[in-house]
Amino acid sequence: MKIGELAQRAQVNIDTVRYYERQGLLPAPQRLASGYRLYGQDDLARLHFVRRAKALGFTLLEIGELLALSSHREDDMAGMKAAAILKLTDVETKLAELTRIRDGLKTLVDSCPGHGALEQCPILNALAEDDQ
Repeated sequence: MKIGELAQRAQVNIDTVRYYERQGLLPAPQRLASGYRLYGQDDLARLHFVRRAKALGFTLLEIGELLALSSHREDDMAGMKAAAILKLTDVETKLAELTRIRDGLKTLVDSCPGHGALEQCPILNALAEDDQ
């Protein structure tokens, strides 16, 4: 299949396919005499893998590592699990930080009456507060 069909079937745009090729996430495709790229089912499966991994929060660098691990199907699954554990730990850390931010913002929003002189605004005062 040509790049347009591959992109459509993988639900990505053509530039994404080219970018993934440059990043090494997709192997260099065969080329027809006309210069058109020619892709197969393995390329489509690989694009689906990349999309699912991205949806789980993996970076392109991490996805490259997962693809390298997945190319050795006879190996132990410990490496794949370790990569998923690292990503889970990262996500949990980000969630904790987002929860802290949400709670801080909620406290500020709840403390502000939403009317009156801006110089009395608890949100403005908290943001302008000196950390000393």
